[in-house]
Amino acid sequence: MTIKKYFMAGIAAALTLAVAAPVQAQDYPSRDITFIVPFNPGGSSDPLSRAFAAQLEKTLKGNINVENRAGGSATIGTNLVVTAAPDGYTIGLGDSAALIYQPMVNKNLEYNSTDDYTVITKLADVPGMLVVKADAKWNTFEEFLEDARKNPGKLRAGVSGVRSISDLVVQQLNRAADVDIATVPFTGGGGEALLAVMGGRIEAAIGYGGNTIAQVNAGKLKVLAVFAKGDYPPVPDAISVPDDAGFAAYIPASYTIIAPKDLPKDVLDKLAAASKEAIETPEMKEFAAKSGFVLDPKGPDDARAELKDLSVEMTGLLKWMDEKEAKAGK
Repeated sequence: MTIKKYFMAGIAAALTLAVAAPVQAQDYPSRDITFIVPFNPGGSSDPLSRAFAAQLEKTLKGNINVENRAGGSATIGTNLVVTAAPDGYTIGLGDSAALIYQPMVNKNLEYNSTDDYTVITKLADVPGMLVVKADAKWNTFEEFLEDARKNPGKLRAGVSGVRSISDLVVQQLNRAADVDIATVPFTGGGGEALLAVMGGRIEAAIGYGGNTIAQVNAGKLKVLAVFAKGDYPPVPDAISVPDDAGFAAYIPASYTIIAPKDLPKDVLDKLAAASKEAIETPEMKEFAAKSGFVLDPKGPDDARAELKDLSVEMTGLLKWMDEKEAKAGK
């Protein structure tokens, strides 16, 4: 083939790709989408993922297969998402702890910041609740804090693990309110912590979602405060820590829909629009109301900005915790 023919063939190939690309995006999705959930089936985030996937199938008009890929504090499944082909056929549930906290303490991940994956939409928050036994002596958040001030280190709050989101919430409160509430990590997670409170083995716990709300409604626990901005509809009478009590402590367990880096913009736009529509369906709203989630369908830019703000907050909090532990000789 002559040089001229090579040149003409190259131009023809380039024109073919230029024409094919938008057609491919226009036809998206043309096959099944894999939605990776980095947690085991049955946990609180699994039903949220499946409820969202069911609605996204309708709004995106495509089949979505949910795969649970748990392990590594949700980093295994997250790694699978960020290393997949950026074609829109692998998306995943991003957990705030896995996306923000884990890269700070684990340098062997395939991602280090929000620049290493595509943010499609914010899905939901589930705020932590400070709960005590129903017949506990504290009836208000201020009474609990006053006791904590008088007895530093004596009041214990159960959390789902060392430096888990629930642990960080307590530490954030300790820093903001200048108190010393001890945290007790439970390897069995938040459910085990609630059982410890109800059994009188610890004074309080940080609870989340439907399981905690069910125990409150059953008269076994009472909520002293919610770590969320504004009202929390499942517990409408609970005091808001940042708004009502005035302490900047409100790290939620939050969930974002992510995809690999370099996702084509037209595919991202289609996924983002369909995701927002899915989150705003009556079915999702009904699910959230029953399960304790607060739906928050932010677009890609706003959702990414929120993750960056959370990263800044966690960085400062972890530095404070490290300095505190160093002073204590731990």
